[in-house]
Amino acid sequence: MLQKYINFLENDEHPLLGPTLWGLSKWGIWMPKSNLSAKIYCAIHIIATLFVFSQFVELWLIRSDLDLALRNLSVTMLSTICTIKAGTFIIRHENWKDILEYVSKLEKEQLLKNDKITNRIINEYKKYSRRVTYFYWCLVAATVLTVVLAPLLAFWSSEEYRGNIREGLTAYPEIMSSWLPFDRTKGLGYWASVVEHVLICVYGGGVIATYDTNAVVLMNFFAGQLKLLNVNCSRLFSSDKKNIDKHNNKILSIKELLTHHLSLTRYAKILDDQLSPVMFLYVIVCSLMICSSAIQLTKEGTTSMQRIWLAEYLVAIITQLFLYCWHSNEVLIMSIEADRGIYYSGWWRQNVRLRRCVLILAGRLRKTFVFSAGPFTKLNLATFIAILKGAYSYYTILSNKDN
Repeated sequence: MLQKYINFLENDEHPLLGPTLWGLSKWGIWMPKSNLSAKIYCAIHIIATLFVFSQFVELWLIRSDLDLALRNLSVTMLSTICTIKAGTFIIRHENWKDILEYVSKLEKEQLLKNDKITNRIINEYKKYSRRVTYFYWCLVAATVLTVVLAPLLAFWSSEEYRGNIREGLTAYPEIMSSWLPFDRTKGLGYWASVVEHVLICVYGGGVIATYDTNAVVLMNFFAGQLKLLNVNCSRLFSSDKKNIDKHNNKILSIKELLTHHLSLTRYAKILDDQLSPVMFLYVIVCSLMICSSAIQLTKEGTTSMQRIWLAEYLVAIITQLFLYCWHSNEVLIMSIEADRGIYYSGWWRQNVRLRRCVLILAGRLRKTFVFSAGPFTKLNLATFIAILKGAYSYYTILSNKDN
């Protein structure tokens, strides 16, 4: 049954991007062609943006209560990133469309050649992309479920807590904190806020899951294509003299490798332009969210259910950041190693003209690919470690201040 559903997500027109395109379409980030559907999705995105504004209003109103403010800040920052991801994707839809169409077109052309080594490399990074996609979707689903059920579990876990609610000493537990123009602490107002928060959680989880996996799969594509470029360079000249191709064919092969690298460079730059502003904001916000969650997790008086919620939330944040930094780092490594395949080929046995062409190819392949988070930092493992260190430093300072 599960395999049947997984196969349903595959798309022959998009060998690598089938599941991610399905997710982007279902959550309205990849806008449908139907005008009515597009208008409905636009309305949903606008409502989600207004909800984020209501969270900031609530944050201002409860600024004197540190515990409530910290919890509101954690969720509000995540909601803000979510709406920014959806909004930038929709605004820059044409750029994303160019990247996705390029990826699918290139892979289909490569698979049609029916080359065993090429097919093996493509299948390897495709299988890996599927594992990352489904793992991350499960993680986000678990996070959404934890956020939605945490208040209910907190309510049933303590008899004293339920007694305080019955006596009016404590308000009903909330999924998230947001401002509403009516009393949301009891009656219909409370249940209206619950429905709103559940729907927003599902929306936000879907946007984050599909946007992130789409970005990570594209990074994985560039890493896999750079690996394929490395292998094709090593196969440029056969070691068997009897199988050496004609001179003109070798020149054509070098041109194809140059064209392949140039196209990868171009579309990697386009992808970086789409991700860089979002990741710049996320890198800043992530430090605050990790620090805020860690303070709440270790604070005295935090209930067991709150600790479970915070721990799961913290794991999700760190995993999200790690996926970006790890796969961007993999692209960087493969771009550094792309030109090494040339030195494994039989370039030294070729004539002077071919060796000059090989020299041009080697010089071109020395260009490195790296995705950035704004103009100040790169997405790599060093950045990931620096963010964790920074968050821990903030946590230490704030913890000592409280003591």
